[in-house]
Amino acid sequence: MSRFSNDPNPFDEEEVNPFSNGGTVPAAKSRSPWSEPAGFGHNDATVDIPLDAMNDPKKKEKELSSWEADLKRREKEIKRREDAVAQAGVPVDDKNWPPFFPIIHHDIANEIPINAQRLQYLAFASWLGVVLCLSFNVIAILVNWIRGGGVKIFLLASIYALSGIPMSYILWYKPLYRAMRTDSALKFGWFFMFYLLHIGFCIFASIAPPIVFRGESLTGILPAIDVISDNLLVGIFYLVGFGLFCLESLLSLWVLQKIYMYFRGHK
Repeated sequence: MSRFSNDPNPFDEEEVNPFSNGGTVPAAKSRSPWSEPAGFGHNDATVDIPLDAMNDPKKKEKELSSWEADLKRREKEIKRREDAVAQAGVPVDDKNWPPFFPIIHHDIANEIPINAQRLQYLAFASWLGVVLCLSFNVIAILVNWIRGGGVKIFLLASIYALSGIPMSYILWYKPLYRAMRTDSALKFGWFFMFYLLHIGFCIFASIAPPIVFRGESLTGILPAIDVISDNLLVGIFYLVGFGLFCLESLLSLWVLQKIYMYFRGHK
């Protein structure tokens, strides 16, 4: 019994003096529970998540790059379609003239062959000439109306301008422009037919006999003779209009001859 009485009781609590052994705590005893590495078995481990994780600049940069790539892809697709349309011979006419208020497509320097550009410019001057004639005709008739000529002739002059200017562009200038671009004999024929009507109208307007139109609604030589005796100012306006219609008729005849010679020589 004495032998067993000296053995330590394994169930006794061991007293540990923190100041023993040189004032140091054994390594096994000095480890703090907070110094244990966080592992899968520790539920009290915390993970710091930055607040701006959702506003990651790299993620935004990736989205912007994706949008930019999508825009470039769409631009290439549009360019490919435009090239396909151009190769198919279908012109893409964007309005670019006049520059301050584009209403028509007009680009002689880039779309008309070099040997035909001069003729196209002459035809364009002829179209601008008829625009000038009809616009000045409205002004002259307006002066006559103010001087007591009546509102009916002013309304007729306005109708001539509002219908004649766009119709001249659609019926003969635009077909000539496309004929020069595509070398189409059909469009040349269309131009010659309506350009002859244009010349006939200019010659008729320069005389303005009172058989189809009301005489004083056009600034021809016959109305000018009639009104100049009543009012000198109105007569001067009519004489200027008469001169413009005469110049337009001569220019149009010259343009017709030049284009016909070009058409015959080209074919």
